[in-house]
Amino acid sequence: MKMRRLAAGLAAAALGATMVATAASPALADPGLDPDLRGYTTMQFDANPEPARRGRPITLEGKLSVQCDEDYISGFVSVHHADYCKGKERWHRLAWKRIVILFQPDGSGRWEHVDTIRTSGKGYFSTRVPARTSGTFRAVFEGARWLSPAENKDWVRVVGHHRH
Repeated sequence: MKMRRLAAGLAAAALGATMVATAASPALADPGLDPDLRGYTTMQFDANPEPARRGRPITLEGKLSVQCDEDYISGFVSVHHADYCKGKERWHRLAWKRIVILFQPDGSGRWEHVDTIRTSGKGYFSTRVPARTSGTFRAVFEGARWLSPAENKDWVRVVGHHRH
């Protein structure tokens, strides 16, 4: 298995600068990629305030991280100036990754697109949306080359009307 990892890393490294552009593009994620070459990602996500007042802003924020283990090929990824694990990090925050924010109103079976944002240079993301109705917000990282997808949800109760 180690030889296969090394060979895949060397072959991809030969692509050079091409990888820099594709590393952050979920559209180019390869679902058939050998799973042992994918870094395990996790996402923290929170919607505040809870409960929210109708018409007032709700802040949606979170953090995207990758687990620093053998399956995340830090040596290969760092060649391309993408994300890599430093020292004794157990989790590394992922910078400049695309996060899709969706909303499902209570009683609806459909997810609505709310926003598409990117994580900051330190792996955090945040956006504000007006509170309309109670429901579930969902943040989705679709995955990228060498990184598994991740998502998280938070239900928010929306109450009353705000006064002008």
